[in-house]
Amino acid sequence: MHPARAAALAATTVLGAGAAAIAAGRYASDAALKPPPGRPLPDAPELTVHAVGNDTVTLTRSVEAQRPGTYGLTAPGLHAVVGPVADAPHPADCVVRRLERVTHGVLEPGVRVRLTPQVHVGNPRDALGLDHADVEVPGELGPLPAWFVPGDRATWVIAVHGLGTTREHPMVVLPFLHRLRLPVLALGYRGDPGAPRPPEGISHFGAAEWRDIDAAIRYAVRYGARRIVLHGWSTGATMSLLAALDSALSPRVAGVVMDSPVLDWQGLVRTCAACRRTPAALLPLAVRAAEGRTGLGADTLFTATDPARLTVPVLLLHGPDDTLAPWAHSRELVARRPELIHLRAVRHAPHAAMWNANPAAYEEALRRFLTPLM
Repeated sequence: MHPARAAALAATTVLGAGAAAIAAGRYASDAALKPPPGRPLPDAPELTVHAVGNDTVTLTRSVEAQRPGTYGLTAPGLHAVVGPVADAPHPADCVVRRLERVTHGVLEPGVRVRLTPQVHVGNPRDALGLDHADVEVPGELGPLPAWFVPGDRATWVIAVHGLGTTREHPMVVLPFLHRLRLPVLALGYRGDPGAPRPPEGISHFGAAEWRDIDAAIRYAVRYGARRIVLHGWSTGATMSLLAALDSALSPRVAGVVMDSPVLDWQGLVRTCAACRRTPAALLPLAVRAAEGRTGLGADTLFTATDPARLTVPVLLLHGPDDTLAPWAHSRELVARRPELIHLRAVRHAPHAAMWNANPAAYEEALRRFLTPLM
């Protein structure tokens, strides 16, 4: 073969391999940048349903199936709610959980399901019997859908879900907040069903989305809120902290509740990509692709959420079993402002499921935190 043709073929091969690697990195990064709303994140393994009784369901034995607490159980066209592990006869390779209810679909042997922190589906009225109004919050990209659950206090709670969920997720705390007579605005933000599409259709892990919380703060103040508590899960927790630090109306923010905050976006991308069975050699490409698509630097969230600027109390709920947002970063955040940030460690809980692991303890911690702010 002529040397020039050989060189051209080699160059073409290299370019083709490079393009394939870039495409693979981009695809792998989608697991974190484009999580489908309302579907479990890729760290939630599938479980097989082996048997269904009147008030029990038998699942494949695993760490996930044995987690304490209350969870949603989901599959395409199916949603159910399971309670704690039950003391009932079962095969050695299975575990029995209490079956609270089947919201929709058919739960039967052979179905492959996943546990999710999203316990309720629908809206506050249909799911919980709570009166609410469907409202629109004017955002920078367009109207943002939200539920407003009224209360007679001047302190409002703005509830913000995270990756892989919708505003249905914060409904787990709505009955508790309603008993405290706190008005609640459960916000849908860019990328959510019914909300504006974000640029390029990707998540920025809170670095851009926090401005939708800023819009919700303005809306709350316009309609009578004198003080505001921001309560966020996952990237919603990160957004809440950013809004408390950077909103022009931050003096109205009285406190922040953070459940499983995402502070290391690169780690999240790697974990989500690995859960998609991306080869280890391609994980750096996934991170690089995400960096190029979002414009974020490695330390962007760490720098933006610098607690040295914090002036209000924070309740941080997180635990060592979170594989998507390691709690070491939460502990570091607490260590930098221990007088303002209070960490409640929750064991045996996956990402954004601190309420699910122990609802009573979660709500008691929330009650103690909120009482002085009401």
